Amino acid sequence: MFTLEQIEKIHSKVKSGKDFPQYVKNLEEIGISYYNIYVEDGHAEYYGREGEYLISPASYPVLTIVENGNADTLKEALRIHQAGETDYFTFCKEAAKAGVSFWKTDVLNLKVTYFDKTENEIVSEVIPGV
Repeated sequence: MFTLEQIEKIHSKVKSGKDFPQYVKNLEEIGISYYNIYVEDGHAEYYGREGEYLISPASYPVLTIVENGNADTLKEALRIHQAGETDYFTFCKEAAKAGVSFWKTDVLNLKVTYFDKTENEIVSEVIPGV
């Protein structure tokens, strides 16, 4: 069973969006199959291959999520973040402005899908291989 301490240690190595593919690979190595990040306060729900489940605490002050998802705004925030130009919290603030309620990272299939408040998909993208 993976632990929050293991996840935090892996996350501590992430400095920008450029580090994300390696981060996902490291999560897969400890048994995580997918996880959801909730933009409002940054808490996460991690799911393991054997049915394990773990919730992390909130990681930043509450953000307001706009009502309507905007794919173009999100794609621009992703482009900037993946280029290494923003930190994680800045990306989360931009995601909130784009109407992202949460995103699901499918660790096994290397895919991230961003959802609005009504769980409609805004954007889905493939994580580059490591």
